[in-house]
Amino acid sequence: MIDKLLLYSSSNFSCIKGYYASLGKNIVSIREFIGSDEQFNKNIIDHNNCYTVIDISYICSMHDKLQFIGENLIDKLVNYNYEYICDEKYSHEVRIELRFCFSTFEIWEEIYGEDFRSSENNTIIKKHKKITDLTDFEFKDFIKKFCESLYGHDKFKDEFINLLKSFRVFNALGEHKVLSLFLLGESGVGKTEVARAIYNSLGGKTTLAKVNFGNYSNEFSLSSLIGSARGYVGSDDGEIFIRVRNTDVGVILIDEFEKSNATLFNFFLDVLESGKMVSSQADELDINGFIIVFTSNISKEDFPNRISPELRSRFDYKGRFTRLFDEDKIKYIEFRVTTIVKKYNEKFHGDLGNNVLDIISSQINVSQYHNMRDLNKCIKNEFIKYLDCCDQPDVNFKSKVKTILHSLLPD
Repeated sequence: MIDKLLLYSSSNFSCIKGYYASLGKNIVSIREFIGSDEQFNKNIIDHNNCYTVIDISYICSMHDKLQFIGENLIDKLVNYNYEYICDEKYSHEVRIELRFCFSTFEIWEEIYGEDFRSSENNTIIKKHKKITDLTDFEFKDFIKKFCESLYGHDKFKDEFINLLKSFRVFNALGEHKVLSLFLLGESGVGKTEVARAIYNSLGGKTTLAKVNFGNYSNEFSLSSLIGSARGYVGSDDGEIFIRVRNTDVGVILIDEFEKSNATLFNFFLDVLESGKMVSSQADELDINGFIIVFTSNISKEDFPNRISPELRSRFDYKGRFTRLFDEDKIKYIEFRVTTIVKKYNEKFHGDLGNNVLDIISSQINVSQYHNMRDLNKCIKNEFIKYLDCCDQPDVNFKSKVKTILHSLLPD
């Protein structure tokens, strides 16, 4: 007998599918296991892992055959580590006909209800930590963390803080759904760092919702972003729905936005107005209270030629980021080295001292670096050189440290 069967509301299926996808799990229909022994064994091989969730709804419509087919299939599957779900409209049938197959019958939404719920208009709501949810004390703490983690750009910080104060008030009054920033500037000047700083300062623990629009310049871009209509091959959720479901903070980064097209511009016109994203399958994703950061490498002069006037007027902030001053780069080095040393000591139980910062700083001429990504790479390389100079008795261990550090520390 299998431990439990989870019963879900069909209006929540897209949400549930996204939840399992975030865990690396895949939902398959029990229909795939119906057929000859050869076909059954093939599908067992294809899905023989703990990352498969079997939806048994298909057999529940067979009514008088349900018990016979269900018990036979479950008897074959009982030794495999699968999770089982079913549409709750068949709750009465499965509780009677499959009572010898499952020990308990539970409601999916009651088990995972902290993250998801549905509404009458099929809106999918996931709990994200948002700037609009913070108390006044938490908001002050957010501002402190944000300003400390974003180096330079003092004028932007002041304007952004005032914008946030206004957004929190008028969002509560129902007059401002989404806060949008459009940041211009050459590569490596800190545009994407704004979104990361917001995410980290709000206590993000999973991953920032980021979509690179450099991949969305063809005629199928909208389908890739919001999914294809039901019935079409590959009618899965679009990338932006997956990214937002998989994050825990209400901030979205749209990189290289100028490379998209008029269809996507119109999509975001609706999003910024309504505070909702509507998929091709008519599911609505509520992003009321979110911050969306759009970035672009185009020039200030080219901005009005590439972005429609209707969309330009929707952006709450439009600004250009320039290269940092040398004193800001020095502060950035201090921040990055301190962060790296902390991660290193926690990961490898090390005891690297305070002299690391002085040694690395002395090796870097900040005036040579105009791109913050290049400066970050230099800091990482100098840290590896520092490790080479350390007295490490285990050469293999040091080699392993270098390999893992490159995966731990972002570019």
